[in-house]
This record gives sequence, C-alpha cells and structure tokens, in this order.
Amino acid sequence: MSAMKTTYSLLAALALGMALAVPAHAHGGGHVGVGVYLGGPIGWPYYYPYYGYGYGYPYYYPPAVVQPSSPPVYIERQDTEEAAPSTSYWYFCPESKAYYPYVKQCPGGWQRVAPQPPE
Repeated sequence: MSAMKTTYSLLAALALGMALAVPAHAHGGGHVGVGVYLGGPIGWPYYYPYYGYGYGYPYYYPPAVVQPSSPPVYIERQDTEEAAPSTSYWYFCPESKAYYPYVKQCPGGWQRVAPQPPE
C-alpha cells in the first residue's frame, strides 16, 4: 500500500507542476520544464530554442527647436573721401588749337593741361 501512496503523491506533484508551468509559459514568463531524466546525455546536448525579446519600439528623435534669426542689420557707408587728383593730363597744341588725339603732331610742342569736366 505504501508503494501506491508514493505513486499517487508523485503523480499529484507532477500534475501540479504541469498545471503551474502552463500558465507561466502562456503569458511569456520563464520556461519551466517538468519531466523525468534517466541516464546520461548521449551525443550533443539538447537546448531549448531561444526566443528573443523582439525588435522593441523604434526610437523617435525629439522635435527640433527652431528659433527665428534676427533680421540682418545694414550699415550705410558714407563716402567722405574726396576724389583723388588725377595723374593723367591732356595735351593741347596752341598752334592748331586742338587736343591730342585729334591732332597727331604739334610743331610748336605740346602744352600739358589738367583735365577739365565738360561744361
């Protein structure tokens, strides 16, 4: 009779272990295995397949903060410099009363004259 009580208690413990293992596995909990191991390993050891945690959620960057720039500042330049005196001269021929390049030769010599604006 004692062998039968031992067998029933072993079966009850096995049934309780399986009942507790099934809901844990169904809800993504840890892997629980219930079984009887007899003997030693033969060949390569057997491992359960690894089920990873998935890809997770994509990372979204925070929105960029855009601050409007200030309008450009224009500084008006005041030209106070006087026009530099011209270093070029006009050449006047007193005999023909005309300027170079309208007259190509002047027998009395050229007279150097500062340029004058038109009237």
